[in-house]
Amino acid sequence: MAVNYSAKEEADGHPSGGVGVPGGGAVGSGGGGAVKTRKPDNTAFKQQRLPAWQPILTAGTVLPAFFIIGLIFIPIGIGIFVTSNNIREYEIDYTGTEPSSPCNKCLNVSWDSTPPCTCTINFTLEHSFESNVFMYYGLSNFYQNHRRYVKSRDDSQLNGDNSSLLNPSKECEPYRTNEDKPIAPCGAIANSMFNDTLELYRIDNDTRTPIPLIKKGIAWWTDKNVKFRNPTGDGNNLTALFQGTTKPVNWPKPVYMLDSEPDNNGFINEDFIVWMRTAALPTFRKLYRLIERKNSFQPTLQAGKYSLDIAYNYPVHSFDGRKRMILSTISWMGGKNPFLGIAYITVGSICFFLGVVLLFIHHKYGNRNTSADIPN
Repeated sequence: MAVNYSAKEEADGHPSGGVGVPGGGAVGSGGGGAVKTRKPDNTAFKQQRLPAWQPILTAGTVLPAFFIIGLIFIPIGIGIFVTSNNIREYEIDYTGTEPSSPCNKCLNVSWDSTPPCTCTINFTLEHSFESNVFMYYGLSNFYQNHRRYVKSRDDSQLNGDNSSLLNPSKECEPYRTNEDKPIAPCGAIANSMFNDTLELYRIDNDTRTPIPLIKKGIAWWTDKNVKFRNPTGDGNNLTALFQGTTKPVNWPKPVYMLDSEPDNNGFINEDFIVWMRTAALPTFRKLYRLIERKNSFQPTLQAGKYSLDIAYNYPVHSFDGRKRMILSTISWMGGKNPFLGIAYITVGSICFFLGVVLLFIHHKYGNRNTSADIPN
Protein backbone atom coordinates (compact mmCIF):
# COMPACT_ATOMS: atom_id res chain seq x y z
CA MET A 1 0.00 0.00 0.00
CA ALA A 2 1.51 3.34 -1.02
CA VAL A 3 1.62 6.21 1.50
CA ASN A 4 1.54 9.85 0.40
CA TYR A 5 3.25 12.58 2.49
CA SER A 6 2.42 16.23 2.52
CA ALA A 7 4.99 18.97 2.10
CA LYS A 8 4.59 19.91 5.78
CA GLU A 9 5.52 16.42 6.89
CA GLU A 10 8.59 16.50 4.67
CA ALA A 11 9.61 19.80 6.26
CA ASP A 12 9.16 18.35 9.72
CA GLY A 13 11.85 15.78 9.02
CA HIS A 14 9.86 12.63 8.22
CA PRO A 15 11.76 10.66 5.56
CA SER A 16 9.96 9.84 2.41
CA GLY A 17 10.70 6.14 2.79
CA GLY A 18 9.01 5.40 6.13
CA VAL A 19 5.91 6.08 8.19
CA GLY A 20 6.17 8.70 10.94
CA VAL A 21 5.42 7.56 14.49
CA PRO A 22 5.03 9.49 17.76
CA GLY A 23 8.34 10.47 19.38
CA GLY A 24 10.05 11.59 16.19
CA GLY A 25 11.03 8.10 14.97
CA ALA A 26 10.26 6.73 11.56
CA VAL A 27 9.40 3.26 10.35
CA GLY A 28 11.76 2.01 7.71
CA SER A 29 14.52 4.51 8.42
CA GLY A 30 17.02 1.83 9.27
CA GLY A 31 17.35 2.87 12.94
CA GLY A 32 15.21 3.67 15.93
CA GLY A 33 16.68 7.13 16.87
CA ALA A 34 15.13 10.57 16.48
CA VAL A 35 15.52 12.19 13.11
CA LYS A 36 17.79 15.25 13.11
CA THR A 37 16.59 18.43 11.47
CA ARG A 38 18.14 21.78 10.63
CA LYS A 39 14.98 23.68 11.38
CA PRO A 40 15.58 26.17 14.28
CA ASP A 41 13.48 25.83 17.39
CA ASN A 42 10.20 27.65 17.36
CA THR A 43 11.28 30.36 19.84
CA ALA A 44 11.10 34.12 19.61
CA PHE A 45 14.89 34.40 19.67
CA LYS A 46 15.73 31.77 17.05
CA GLN A 47 12.84 32.78 14.80
CA GLN A 48 13.75 36.47 15.13
CA ARG A 49 10.45 37.56 16.59
CA LEU A 50 11.92 39.55 19.50
CA PRO A 51 10.54 43.06 19.94
CA ALA A 52 12.76 45.71 18.43
CA TRP A 53 12.90 49.49 18.38
CA GLN A 54 14.23 51.36 15.40
CA PRO A 55 14.50 55.11 15.93
CA ILE A 56 13.28 57.35 13.18
CA LEU A 57 15.67 60.29 12.96
CA THR A 58 13.62 63.37 12.33
CA ALA A 59 14.28 67.05 12.91
CA GLY A 60 12.03 66.93 15.94
CA THR A 61 14.22 64.35 17.67
CA VAL A 62 17.73 65.14 16.41
CA LEU A 63 17.76 68.91 16.92
CA PRO A 64 16.69 68.84 20.61
CA ALA A 65 19.29 66.13 21.28
CA PHE A 66 22.11 68.28 19.86
CA PHE A 67 21.02 71.34 21.82
CA ILE A 68 20.56 69.41 25.08
CA ILE A 69 24.03 67.81 24.81
CA GLY A 70 25.57 71.20 24.09
CA LEU A 71 23.78 72.95 26.95
CA ILE A 72 24.80 70.20 29.41
CA PHE A 73 28.39 69.59 28.31
CA ILE A 74 29.50 73.22 28.03
CA PRO A 75 28.71 74.21 31.66
CA ILE A 76 30.22 70.95 32.95
CA GLY A 77 33.39 71.57 30.92
CA ILE A 78 33.67 75.15 32.13
CA GLY A 79 33.29 74.00 35.75
CA ILE A 80 35.94 71.30 35.39
CA PHE A 81 38.31 73.64 33.56
CA VAL A 82 37.97 76.38 36.18
CA THR A 83 38.46 73.85 38.99
CA SER A 84 41.61 72.53 37.32
CA ASN A 85 43.02 76.04 36.89
CA ASN A 86 42.44 76.81 40.56
CA ILE A 87 44.85 74.04 41.54
CA ARG A 88 48.24 75.40 42.53
CA GLU A 89 51.18 73.70 40.87
CA TYR A 90 54.88 74.51 40.73
CA GLU A 91 57.44 72.49 38.77
CA ILE A 92 61.23 72.49 38.78
CA ASP A 93 63.34 70.69 36.18
CA TYR A 94 66.58 69.72 37.87
CA THR A 95 68.06 67.47 35.18
CA GLY A 96 71.05 69.79 34.86
CA THR A 97 71.54 69.77 31.08
CA GLU A 98 71.89 73.56 31.02
CA PRO A 99 75.40 74.76 31.90
CA SER A 100 73.94 77.40 34.22
CA SER A 101 71.98 74.84 36.26
CA PRO A 102 73.28 74.13 39.78
CA CYS A 103 72.84 70.40 39.03
CA ASN A 104 74.95 70.46 35.86
CA LYS A 105 77.91 69.12 37.81
CA CYS A 106 75.86 65.99 38.60
CA LEU A 107 74.72 65.31 35.05
CA ASN A 108 76.95 62.27 34.47
CA VAL A 109 76.48 60.73 37.88
CA SER A 110 76.50 56.93 38.15
CA TRP A 111 74.35 54.64 40.27
CA ASP A 112 77.12 53.88 42.77
CA SER A 113 78.64 57.36 43.10
CA THR A 114 80.18 57.74 46.56
CA PRO A 115 79.55 60.21 48.05
CA PRO A 116 76.42 61.18 46.10
CA CYS A 117 76.46 64.40 44.13
CA THR A 118 74.40 67.16 45.75
CA CYS A 119 72.97 70.40 44.38
CA THR A 120 70.62 73.13 45.59
CA ILE A 121 68.04 75.02 43.57
CA ASN A 122 66.51 78.22 44.93
CA PHE A 123 63.04 79.25 43.78
CA THR A 124 60.20 81.58 44.70
CA LEU A 125 56.51 80.76 45.12
CA GLU A 126 54.43 83.68 43.86
CA HIS A 127 51.22 82.33 45.40
CA SER A 128 50.52 80.48 48.62
CA PHE A 129 49.51 76.81 48.65
CA GLU A 130 46.49 76.71 50.95
CA SER A 131 45.54 73.03 51.31
CA ASN A 132 47.64 69.87 51.65
CA VAL A 133 50.56 69.84 49.22
CA PHE A 134 51.71 66.78 47.32
CA MET A 135 55.34 66.53 46.26
CA TYR A 136 55.98 64.44 43.14
CA TYR A 137 59.05 63.44 41.19
CA GLY A 138 58.62 63.31 37.43
CA LEU A 139 60.55 61.47 34.73
CA SER A 140 60.45 61.96 30.97
CA ASN A 141 61.44 59.61 28.15
CA PHE A 142 61.34 56.66 30.57
CA TYR A 143 59.30 53.80 29.11
CA GLN A 144 57.95 51.82 32.03
CA ASN A 145 55.31 50.39 29.68
CA HIS A 146 57.78 48.21 27.77
CA ARG A 147 56.50 44.62 27.73
CA ARG A 148 59.65 42.95 29.02
CA TYR A 149 60.13 45.64 31.64
CA VAL A 150 56.58 45.25 32.97
CA LYS A 151 56.97 41.46 33.22
CA SER A 152 60.37 41.64 34.93
CA ARG A 153 59.19 41.05 38.52
CA ASP A 154 58.16 38.25 40.85
CA ASP A 155 54.86 39.01 42.57
CA SER A 156 55.14 35.93 44.76
CA GLN A 157 58.47 37.13 46.08
CA LEU A 158 57.07 40.62 46.68
CA ASN A 159 54.14 39.08 48.55
CA GLY A 160 56.48 37.49 51.09
CA ASP A 161 56.68 33.94 49.78
CA ASN A 162 59.83 32.43 51.31
CA SER A 163 60.42 29.91 48.52
CA SER A 164 60.25 32.64 45.85
CA LEU A 165 62.61 34.78 47.91
CA LEU A 166 65.42 32.28 47.41
CA ASN A 167 64.26 31.04 44.00
CA PRO A 168 62.92 34.03 42.04
CA SER A 169 60.92 33.73 38.85
CA LYS A 170 62.78 33.42 35.55
CA GLU A 171 60.84 36.48 34.36
CA CYS A 172 63.35 38.52 36.39
CA GLU A 173 66.28 37.64 34.10
CA PRO A 174 68.89 39.09 33.79
CA TYR A 175 68.25 40.59 37.24
CA ARG A 176 67.38 37.28 38.89
CA THR A 177 70.70 36.41 40.54
CA ASN A 178 74.01 38.12 41.18
CA GLU A 179 77.17 36.30 42.24
CA ASP A 180 75.13 33.08 42.61
CA LYS A 181 72.77 34.73 45.11
CA PRO A 182 69.11 35.48 44.43
CA ILE A 183 68.31 39.16 44.11
CA ALA A 184 65.63 40.56 46.41
CA PRO A 185 63.68 42.23 44.97
CA CYS A 186 64.43 40.81 41.56
CA GLY A 187 63.62 42.21 38.12
CA ALA A 188 64.27 45.27 35.99
CA ILE A 189 61.56 47.39 37.63
CA ALA A 190 63.08 47.10 41.09
CA ASN A 191 66.61 47.45 39.74
CA SER A 192 65.79 50.86 38.21
CA MET A 193 64.06 52.29 41.32
CA PHE A 194 64.20 56.07 41.63
CA ASN A 195 66.61 56.98 44.43
CA ASP A 196 67.11 60.76 44.38
CA THR A 197 66.61 62.40 47.77
CA LEU A 198 64.66 65.68 47.85
CA GLU A 199 64.51 68.07 50.80
CA LEU A 200 62.56 71.33 50.92
CA TYR A 201 63.46 74.44 52.93
CA ARG A 202 61.83 77.83 53.45
CA ILE A 203 64.16 80.85 53.44
CA ASP A 204 63.38 83.73 55.81
CA ASN A 205 66.05 86.41 56.21
CA ASP A 206 68.76 84.01 55.06
CA THR A 207 67.54 81.43 57.57
CA ARG A 208 66.62 78.03 56.16
CA THR A 209 63.73 76.25 57.87
CA PRO A 210 63.09 72.63 56.82
CA ILE A 211 59.60 71.77 55.59
CA PRO A 212 58.31 68.53 57.19
CA LEU A 213 57.84 65.90 54.49
CA ILE A 214 55.65 62.89 55.30
CA LYS A 215 56.85 59.66 53.69
CA LYS A 216 53.95 57.42 54.78
CA GLY A 217 50.54 57.28 53.18
CA ILE A 218 51.82 57.78 49.63
CA ALA A 219 51.11 54.22 48.40
CA TRP A 220 47.78 52.60 47.59
CA TRP A 221 46.21 50.83 50.56
CA THR A 222 45.82 47.59 48.59
CA ASP A 223 49.48 47.65 47.61
CA LYS A 224 50.71 48.36 51.13
CA ASN A 225 48.50 45.80 52.91
CA VAL A 226 47.77 43.13 50.29
CA LYS A 227 50.22 42.93 47.39
CA PHE A 228 53.49 43.67 49.20
CA ARG A 229 54.64 41.81 52.30
CA ASN A 230 57.95 40.97 53.89
CA PRO A 231 58.98 37.30 54.19
CA THR A 232 57.42 35.42 57.07
CA GLY A 233 59.44 35.05 60.24
CA ASP A 234 60.79 37.45 62.81
CA GLY A 235 59.40 40.75 61.56
CA ASN A 236 61.75 42.75 63.76
CA ASN A 237 64.87 41.25 62.20
CA LEU A 238 64.70 41.90 58.46
CA THR A 239 68.41 41.20 58.11
CA ALA A 240 67.78 37.57 59.10
CA LEU A 241 64.66 37.34 56.91
CA PHE A 242 66.60 38.38 53.82
CA GLN A 243 69.65 36.30 54.65
CA GLY A 244 70.99 34.46 51.61
CA THR A 245 69.85 37.16 49.17
CA THR A 246 71.66 40.10 47.62
CA LYS A 247 70.62 43.62 46.65
CA PRO A 248 69.71 44.66 43.10
CA VAL A 249 72.72 45.59 40.97
CA ASN A 250 72.01 49.34 40.85
CA TRP A 251 70.97 49.73 44.50
CA PRO A 252 73.46 51.28 46.93
CA LYS A 253 72.05 49.30 49.87
CA PRO A 254 69.92 46.18 50.39
CA VAL A 255 66.14 46.21 50.65
CA TYR A 256 66.12 45.75 54.43
CA MET A 257 67.96 49.09 54.82
CA LEU A 258 65.54 51.29 52.87
CA ASP A 259 64.19 52.86 56.07
CA SER A 260 64.87 52.86 59.80
CA GLU A 261 61.21 52.27 60.71
CA PRO A 262 60.16 48.59 60.65
CA ASP A 263 56.70 49.29 59.25
CA ASN A 264 58.24 51.10 56.26
CA ASN A 265 61.15 48.85 55.48
CA GLY A 266 61.81 45.94 53.16
CA PHE A 267 59.17 45.09 50.58
CA ILE A 268 56.62 47.30 52.36
CA ASN A 269 58.67 50.47 51.93
CA GLU A 270 56.23 52.95 50.37
CA ASP A 271 58.78 54.60 48.07
CA PHE A 272 59.51 51.15 46.66
CA ILE A 273 55.80 50.29 46.36
CA VAL A 274 55.05 53.53 44.50
CA TRP A 275 57.86 52.85 42.04
CA MET A 276 56.72 49.28 41.39
CA ARG A 277 53.34 50.50 40.07
CA THR A 278 54.50 51.10 36.50
CA ALA A 279 53.38 54.12 34.49
CA ALA A 280 51.47 53.86 31.21
CA LEU A 281 53.21 56.74 29.42
CA PRO A 282 56.90 57.69 29.01
CA THR A 283 56.36 61.03 30.77
CA PHE A 284 54.96 60.47 34.23
CA ARG A 285 55.03 61.61 37.84
CA LYS A 286 54.95 59.60 41.05
CA LEU A 287 54.07 60.71 44.55
CA TYR A 288 57.16 61.31 46.67
CA ARG A 289 56.08 63.09 49.87
CA LEU A 290 53.11 64.77 51.56
CA ILE A 291 53.09 68.21 53.16
CA GLU A 292 50.13 68.44 55.54
CA ARG A 293 48.43 71.68 56.49
CA LYS A 294 49.00 72.39 60.18
CA ASN A 295 46.03 74.69 60.79
CA SER A 296 43.26 76.40 58.89
CA PHE A 297 44.55 79.91 59.57
CA GLN A 298 47.85 79.61 57.71
CA PRO A 299 48.61 78.24 54.23
CA THR A 300 50.61 75.06 53.93
CA LEU A 301 53.31 76.80 51.88
CA GLN A 302 53.37 80.57 52.10
CA ALA A 303 54.42 82.68 49.17
CA GLY A 304 58.13 83.42 49.39
CA LYS A 305 61.59 82.01 48.85
CA TYR A 306 62.40 78.31 49.08
CA SER A 307 65.29 76.01 48.31
CA LEU A 308 65.36 72.41 47.13
CA ASP A 309 68.28 70.25 48.23
CA ILE A 310 68.87 67.29 45.93
CA ALA A 311 71.01 64.21 46.46
CA TYR A 312 71.49 63.49 42.75
CA ASN A 313 71.76 59.69 42.44
CA TYR A 314 69.51 58.79 39.51
CA PRO A 315 71.17 59.01 36.05
CA VAL A 316 68.89 59.97 33.14
CA HIS A 317 71.27 61.73 30.75
CA SER A 318 72.27 58.46 29.03
CA PHE A 319 68.76 58.00 27.57
CA ASP A 320 67.97 61.74 27.14
CA GLY A 321 65.60 61.68 30.06
CA ARG A 322 64.62 64.55 32.32
CA LYS A 323 63.84 64.83 36.02
CA ARG A 324 61.37 67.15 37.72
CA MET A 325 60.08 68.03 41.16
CA ILE A 326 56.42 69.06 41.31
CA LEU A 327 54.51 70.71 44.14
CA SER A 328 50.75 70.51 43.70
CA THR A 329 47.46 70.78 45.53
CA ILE A 330 44.40 68.74 44.59
CA SER A 331 40.65 69.27 44.24
CA TRP A 332 37.55 67.05 44.20
CA MET A 333 38.57 65.93 40.69
CA GLY A 334 42.18 65.10 41.58
CA GLY A 335 45.28 66.86 40.32
CA LYS A 336 45.68 69.51 37.67
CA ASN A 337 44.31 68.21 34.36
CA PRO A 338 42.75 70.76 31.97
CA PHE A 339 42.19 68.17 29.23
CA LEU A 340 38.90 66.84 30.62
CA GLY A 341 37.35 70.30 30.83
CA ILE A 342 38.55 71.19 27.33
CA ALA A 343 37.13 67.93 25.99
CA TYR A 344 33.69 68.62 27.49
CA ILE A 345 33.67 72.19 26.16
CA THR A 346 34.76 71.05 22.69
CA VAL A 347 32.15 68.30 22.38
CA GLY A 348 29.40 70.55 23.73
CA SER A 349 30.33 73.37 21.36
CA ILE A 350 30.40 71.05 18.34
CA CYS A 351 26.97 69.63 19.21
CA PHE A 352 25.49 73.11 19.73
CA PHE A 353 27.00 74.35 16.46
CA LEU A 354 25.67 71.34 14.54
CA GLY A 355 22.27 71.91 16.10
CA VAL A 356 22.22 75.50 14.82
CA VAL A 357 23.34 74.43 11.33
CA LEU A 358 20.75 71.65 11.09
CA LEU A 359 18.05 73.96 12.41
CA PHE A 360 18.87 76.46 9.67
CA ILE A 361 18.82 73.73 6.99
CA HIS A 362 15.53 72.36 8.29
CA HIS A 363 13.96 75.80 8.43
CA LYS A 364 15.05 76.64 4.89
CA TYR A 365 14.54 73.34 3.07
CA GLY A 366 12.34 71.22 5.34
CA ASN A 367 8.98 72.63 4.14
CA ARG A 368 9.53 71.98 0.46
CA ASN A 369 7.03 69.72 -1.33
CA THR A 370 8.66 66.33 -1.62
CA SER A 371 5.74 64.75 -3.49
CA ALA A 372 6.60 62.78 -6.61
CA ASP A 373 3.29 63.65 -8.33
CA ILE A 374 3.71 64.76 -11.94
CA PRO A 375 1.69 67.89 -12.74
CA ASN A 376 -0.81 67.67 -15.59
